[in-house]
Amino acid sequence: MFALEVNAGEGNFGFLYTLDIQPKGQFKFEQRIDHSVGQAAGSYELTQFRSEIEYGLTNDVQIAGYLNSTRVHASKNYINDDICANGTPCTAGFGVSSEYNDGGDTFNRWDAVDGVSAEVIWRILNPLVSPVGVGLYIEPTIGRLQDSAETKLIVQSNFLDDRLIVAANLSYEMEREHYTAGDENIIRQSHVDLNYGASYRFADNWSAGMEGRLHNDFFGYRLQEHIQFASFIGPNIHCAAKNFWVTGAWRYQMHGICYGAGTGDCNPVNGKVSDDHGRNEFLVKVGVSF
Repeated sequence: MFALEVNAGEGNFGFLYTLDIQPKGQFKFEQRIDHSVGQAAGSYELTQFRSEIEYGLTNDVQIAGYLNSTRVHASKNYINDDICANGTPCTAGFGVSSEYNDGGDTFNRWDAVDGVSAEVIWRILNPLVSPVGVGLYIEPTIGRLQDSAETKLIVQSNFLDDRLIVAANLSYEMEREHYTAGDENIIRQSHVDLNYGASYRFADNWSAGMEGRLHNDFFGYRLQEHIQFASFIGPNIHCAAKNFWVTGAWRYQMHGICYGAGTGDCNPVNGKVSDDHGRNEFLVKVGVSF
């Protein structure tokens, strides 16, 4: 085993953000891989790669930049009303081109450089010295498949000499998805998510816990029409050395509901719904401080 003390910027959670940010003047590189699989119609795989450099601007403000890549593989995964009228569920996932919905059996897309993101985290209260830590997060993204602007409220409390971390993120995101050229193919929507979880350091190098997600989709940038709700939950595992750590996480969709007409990428099958996610979400990320 490695001898270990808790390091700043350590990513104990997979999908959840915490207030363990980089101290002033310190850099960190993080590689993140998200893999989402499983929808009602055919097969669907979405893999997103995010390469990030973080920097501690002050002891309570962290800035970061991302380079994003996206891979999509789908087979018989549609939103074409003519095809779905024959009993095939309409659940084409994020990144599946509208041109594919004319009846092609297989769709593949690989964008080695899909876009870029920026990030700012402001830690207002530090959970290491306050009963409850509070922070704000802002992330704009510009990409070939999607432009977005996301904000989060981050809340965190540490217990048992910082061995137990309990955290939650309340986020609001505006998205502009564009699969093909032309304004008629742009999808304008927004999300409100509550992500929550706990992680317990059970050995010097190891932590484990669980994470959940309450996900809400809306048409329009300002929550005009509620499209769907989905709940996810699953485990995480984390291992760290002095300047290096790796985290893995998995979330499974427990339940989903469509609202309104339930058309497009929301079609409830066996109590599950589909959108820019599958029924299983996997994540691996690696961090190196320098």
